[in-house]
Amino acid sequence: MRKHSLTVFAALTGAAFLISLFVGQYSMHFTDMGDPSSMSFRVFFNLRLPRTVMAVLAGAGLALAGYVFQTLFSNPIAAPDIIGVSSGASTGAACMILLAGSHTLLTAGGAMLGGFAAVLLTIGLAKHAGAERTSSFLLAGIAVNAVAQALLMLLKRSADPERQLASIEYWIMGSLASVSLSQVVPAAILTLMGMIPLILLSKTITLLSLHTDEAQMLGIPVSAMRVIVLILTTLVVTSITCITGLISFIGLIAPHAARLLQKTNNRRTMLLSMLIGALLVLISDCIARSWGYSEIPISILTSLIGAPYLVRLLWKGGHVLD
Repeated sequence: MRKHSLTVFAALTGAAFLISLFVGQYSMHFTDMGDPSSMSFRVFFNLRLPRTVMAVLAGAGLALAGYVFQTLFSNPIAAPDIIGVSSGASTGAACMILLAGSHTLLTAGGAMLGGFAAVLLTIGLAKHAGAERTSSFLLAGIAVNAVAQALLMLLKRSADPERQLASIEYWIMGSLASVSLSQVVPAAILTLMGMIPLILLSKTITLLSLHTDEAQMLGIPVSAMRVIVLILTTLVVTSITCITGLISFIGLIAPHAARLLQKTNNRRTMLLSMLIGALLVLISDCIARSWGYSEIPISILTSLIGAPYLVRLLWKGGHVLD
């Protein structure tokens, strides 16, 4: 399985992609697909295709971010929250909802600004404390995350319970329901601008997990590369989160599953993490839009998948978490 895991999960993800295009409350007819005015054509190109592409981007990007954080910080439970990216994005989105209502573009912009503000603050605090130490980034991230969460609670407390608070809570739970083609194109461009360099830097990211002195002896400019990697990863996370809202557990579980299958930590593991993440989000989104009369927020489903997986790891001794 280790040798062919990339091929197997690429095939599974491809199959899930095709299935996702035809899952939903609206039935489509192939005979109508050639007519731009038909319901089938509009459902496919305006709803299903953008949503499915965004699901793949979200799953792959969040899994890549989780892999990078876990490797960079040598922390098995690292995820986008580790340096406050997710909580910063949530605070930025909530702020915009309060100021401008549930305007999709402004909420997305607020989420992206909030995520970048959080990571820049983390980097600034870490540099002041001594950026050559990984622990500086971790402690700074924990502090920034706590501040962002406190601000988010204050914003929720001041929100209108019937309109604004509901919008904030729905955004935090994550959804692909309102994704459109006009949103997917810029999100894909920004996400790929972060993902491609991170994939190319996979060996450097692995070396950054070594002790600082060892990495410097190998010719790695540790402080500068950590900042570059953090900014690229933040670009990936915020580009996804500003469109989908928060999608939990993918960045934590997908890298663990990939390492469990690969028994190592290299570029193949990184790519496998991305495929597993994309597959998990595709499956969760298919269930979210077809289970019941109203759509389920996707983070509920990813949490239902992720939490039992963590319990299973702990039950077996947590070897992957060591």
